[in-house]
Amino acid sequence: MTDKRPDPDALLARVQERPAIEARGKLKLFFGAAAGVGKTYAMLEAAREKRADGVDVVVGHVEPHGRPETEALLAGLEIRPPRLVEYRGATLRELDLDGALARRPGLILVDELAHTNAAGSRHAKRWQDVVELLDAGIDVYSTVNVQHVESLNDVVAKITGVVVRETIPDSVLDRADELELIDLPPDDLLERFRDGKVYVPGQAEEALRNFFRKGNLIALRELALRRTAERVDAQMRSYMRDHAIGAVWPTAERLLVGVSASPFSVRLVRAAKRMAERLGAEWWVAYVETPAQLRLPPEAKDQVAQTLRLAESLGAKTVTLTGARMSDEILAFARQRNVTRVVVGKPQRSLWKRIVLGSIVDALVQGSGDIDIAVISGDKEEPAPTPARRRLAPTDWSGYMEAVATFVVATGLARLMFPLFESANLVMVYLLGIVFVARRHGRGPSLLASVLSVAAFDFFFVPPHLTFAVSDVRYLVTFLVMLLVGLIISGMTIRIRSQTEAVREREQRTAALYALSRELASARGVAELLRITVRHVGDVFRTHAVVLLPDGGRLTVRSEPGGDAALDANELGVARWVFEHGQPAGLGTDTLPGASRLYVPLRVPRGCVGVLGVRPSDAHAFDTPERLHQLETFANQTALAIERARLADEAQDTQVRIETERLRNSLLSSVSHDLRTPLATITGAATTLLEQGGRLDAPTQRDLLESVREEADRLNRLVQNLLEMTRLESGALELRKEWHSIEEVIGAALRRLDKRLAGRRVTTRVLPDLPLVAMDDVLIEQVLVNLIDNALKYTPAGSPVEIIATATDQAITVEVADRGPGVPAGQEQKVFEKFYRGQPGDGRGAGLGLAICQGVVRAHGGRIWAQNLPGGGVAFLFTIPLTEAPPVKSIHE
Repeated sequence: MTDKRPDPDALLARVQERPAIEARGKLKLFFGAAAGVGKTYAMLEAAREKRADGVDVVVGHVEPHGRPETEALLAGLEIRPPRLVEYRGATLRELDLDGALARRPGLILVDELAHTNAAGSRHAKRWQDVVELLDAGIDVYSTVNVQHVESLNDVVAKITGVVVRETIPDSVLDRADELELIDLPPDDLLERFRDGKVYVPGQAEEALRNFFRKGNLIALRELALRRTAERVDAQMRSYMRDHAIGAVWPTAERLLVGVSASPFSVRLVRAAKRMAERLGAEWWVAYVETPAQLRLPPEAKDQVAQTLRLAESLGAKTVTLTGARMSDEILAFARQRNVTRVVVGKPQRSLWKRIVLGSIVDALVQGSGDIDIAVISGDKEEPAPTPARRRLAPTDWSGYMEAVATFVVATGLARLMFPLFESANLVMVYLLGIVFVARRHGRGPSLLASVLSVAAFDFFFVPPHLTFAVSDVRYLVTFLVMLLVGLIISGMTIRIRSQTEAVREREQRTAALYALSRELASARGVAELLRITVRHVGDVFRTHAVVLLPDGGRLTVRSEPGGDAALDANELGVARWVFEHGQPAGLGTDTLPGASRLYVPLRVPRGCVGVLGVRPSDAHAFDTPERLHQLETFANQTALAIERARLADEAQDTQVRIETERLRNSLLSSVSHDLRTPLATITGAATTLLEQGGRLDAPTQRDLLESVREEADRLNRLVQNLLEMTRLESGALELRKEWHSIEEVIGAALRRLDKRLAGRRVTTRVLPDLPLVAMDDVLIEQVLVNLIDNALKYTPAGSPVEIIATATDQAITVEVADRGPGVPAGQEQKVFEKFYRGQPGDGRGAGLGLAICQGVVRAHGGRIWAQNLPGGGVAFLFTIPLTEAPPVKSIHE
């Protein structure tokens, strides 16, 4: 009888997961076929009911689309302010995720789950914001349309001719604790469109001509209904599993077809296909690997592989089960999948064989309970194929020899025990030998050991001794029981060994997939990912593998240097077909079977990213669907890893573009202001001199000319800073190092700023006997000018400036200190970034001076930093390394 108890490991895993599930927020999705069916309206109505029940409800983001009835439902609800994002001249309103997490309501409404967030947001998609809210323990109501479900994206594109770019993973839909279908007949929805209740009139007419045609809406409605039914069915099966409900609830027709190595199985699959179509039922084809099936000849295994491949081509889901009895495994799988009808073929055994050996049909009928068992003969118009003659495997004589040796050892041990122990103990010795032989060898050696053990026990230990005669007929029962027990023990041992080998093989496959996933997760770069994939695929499947990725419109081998030489034009053509169609092809398939390799696509939700090609040492290595599915699983893991690496590169490129855009905007805003101010002053002074020069006295004319010169100098400094920054970032800066005294460079910088330093007390402290320094004196002078100019800009008029120069054995250190407000705490390094200003909008520079200082100092091999002074003010310090001693001039020079 089938064990109907739930799997204890599965129950334990669900119990362990329960605390984490209970700590998460609950997600309810309002699911519809298209825009305008009333999802947002239904969500707001449900939220108002929750609020009436005392739940803390907050509106995180809702799009009423100008519908008065929807906006009326927002009245009285707390609405979180949106996060405003400036993007390409427009202001976008996004969900304020941090504000929602800080507010931490009992329930938050987040409309349009598939929405793509504006650039610069923490998450690229709104569904990722919702997942973070759920992980924080906040319940969420949200809305989504069926065309936004990732797995249905291709189907929707075929129906409507429109590729939907904004999608959500199916895992998000499956994670929803409640899925409420908001349904509206297509005619009613079209009427809403015409009345302008969905889009404004101009957009509504365009939508009705394209996406929202009646045929499209009918198809989308069916997709929504089916997806909702699948979700409800999954919840029902989960409930049945959690509550250990073994009975089948026939909510929908599901067929399970049991096949074997019989050639009649092909006919059975075709007949079951027609039955599934008539019933509109989902169907599976199952093959059970019993210990007897594991010993099948290659021809029979090929027959099974062909049957399973035919089933998949007809739309069935195939599964290979492992167990001792076919009926038990088929019924267990049927109950797990809530199958309503099991289809098997008519038994081929004769009546006496069914009575003696049993029949799978009888076993299924006895254990089926409320599952219907259909026994059919398949396609009657086809002639019954002749079963292939079973080829005998070569005999393993070593096993038989070991069986004889074990029998001899057991007999010797029993002979030693004979005077001291009863006959039952001697039987145990022989049974132990039988178990030993069965554990190491097959059925034949264990059967030989059983027969020899019974004969030896009769010959040596049953009176009259040393003859096969039996004086007491009761010993005949002992012989029979001993033989049966030996055969049963050997059979069970062989069965356990076969099952252990099957489990070990599956465990190795799982371990290989886990090892691949773990290495791919820690790999960096596509090249490393491909090396890992090729190595694992080659080890697990014993093949030579290559990975082809698109490059400039063509597929190239990227997994090995010069790999294109290993593939001729025909092989590349097969790979191109696989890449374009997203289906396996090549060796062992029905598509382009003449290829020397099997090619499988590397598929991701966004499409195909490449092709995996394998050349197995055995041409029939991938004949079984299970083996092919395992290869496809490896390919899927590789595709996801490649996609992840590319997304990381795209994210980095996007970040660079965002930073570039930010710098460009900062440059334009800074330069436009700093250019406009001096130009306005120069223009005003020059205009005044031209128009009223004759009426102005000499001092006024001199002041105006002085203003023109000062603003021209300011403009010149700005242009020079921009040019210097361009040279630094382009790598065009060339140092012209010569031996100079740092004291002379400080003096030259002070002379350049002589007029601006009027009214300031400048203190210079340069230690005597400072060594000469190898430096570009012009650039270091510019560093000092920028540092002193920075001190003049950000300190009160009349405050002192101090310049200090010291030296160690390794470097010269120069310090420029002021007594101003200092640098805000934590901003000591940020002040050296481009376009950074201590007080934004103060108009005192473009924020390039300190960045240029940092670039010049680093080019000399030194470093620059800022530190606030204890008594107020800030000191900027930079070093110039003393890499070598200055040259010593001869006294004769």
